Amino acid sequence: MNFISLFFNEVFYRPLFNGLIFLYNIFSFHDFGVAIIFLTVIIRLILYPLNQKSIRSQKALNELQPQIKEVQAKYKNDRAKQSQALMDLYKEKKINPASGCLPLLIQLPVLFALYRVFLDGLNPKSLSSLYYFISRPEVINPWFLGLIDLSKSNVWMALLAGVLTFFQSKMMSPSQAKNNNTKDFATMFSRQMVYMMPIITVIIAWKLPAGLALYWIVITLFGIMQQYLINKKKNGYQQLPVKN
Repeated sequence: MNFISLFFNEVFYRPLFNGLIFLYNIFSFHDFGVAIIFLTVIIRLILYPLNQKSIRSQKALNELQPQIKEVQAKYKNDRAKQSQALMDLYKEKKINPASGCLPLLIQLPVLFALYRVFLDGLNPKSLSSLYYFISRPEVINPWFLGLIDLSKSNVWMALLAGVLTFFQSKMMSPSQAKNNNTKDFATMFSRQMVYMMPIITVIIAWKLPAGLALYWIVITLFGIMQQYLINKKKNGYQQLPVKN
């Protein structure tokens, strides 16, 4: 357990905490919210290739839904053959159905680390975790644009995080789930998650420091823009004439 704690502290918490303080000292005009935005942009840029691959894979998986349903209907009485046929279909189309989970799994320890940063990092005692080359600020101002105390929960930030999560979930939901009346589990689950995820986001963000909600808002905005660009590019391809 000590090894896990040490690994988490040295690989996630300390780098993020030091990066945040460095940005706070140099680039943010001593505005903690601006420092969080800069840090979020850096994290998103680092994860950009992985997220890009995940979004493309999810998009391809959504477009494959008609063929998936055909396979499910054909082998509805034989789960083994159905699973094998689906794996063959994914292999043929070069799609990894689990790829969408990887960015989320990577972001979870980042979220936990940031939660600890916002919960304990504003305490002067926590500044002992700074690297020797990071200047120690005399005091950390937790306010964002002089309006929001990011060390405390904020209902408006939580609601904004939920609204943006809804738009992103809507963009990522399969078109088949929107336009047909099928009652299979996958379709029903997809429909429910479009509305459940924003509610869960609001409930969690409402209870946590607003700094974490700001991080979620910025990273979700990046996700929406990335999804929009991929959808636009894909639609542009679909408008091209098909050669026989």
